[in-house]
Amino acid sequence: VQLVESGGGSVQAGGSVRLSCAASGFAYDDYGVGWFRQAAGKEREAVGCTHVTKGQTHTTYYADFSKGRFTISNDNTESSIDGTESTIYLQMNGVKPEDTAVYYCAAGWGYACYPCLGDDDYDSWGQGTQVTVSS
Repeated sequence: VQLVESGGGSVQAGGSVRLSCAASGFAYDDYGVGWFRQAAGKEREAVGCTHVTKGQTHTTYYADFSKGRFTISNDNTESSIDGTESTIYLQMNGVKPEDTAVYYCAAGWGYACYPCLGDDDYDSWGQGTQVTVSS
């Protein structure tokens, strides 16, 4: 699975930004995509994840800090003999300076997305996109 994030940049506190994760090469139609972030000098943490089955969102989980501000959605799912492609979005509203980080998406089988938001079961990772929130 290939993952390419985009949409990062600089934004003022209180503003919004939408990140995209273009995923291609799924050999199965039941997959999980997680969003993670890593701020400078800090460990990587989960933002949330979505479990997609046959192009439809099955479940979505969020970390406590992202509930009510961030939304993960799935769109543009297409299947062909080359596999399934999809775009997974992370809509971030009411951003805060502490949201400044490199944001990554990761993909795996559907069970990779579960309420505890672990990262153990993701097989593929994107290169990351920087989000900088100024006060």
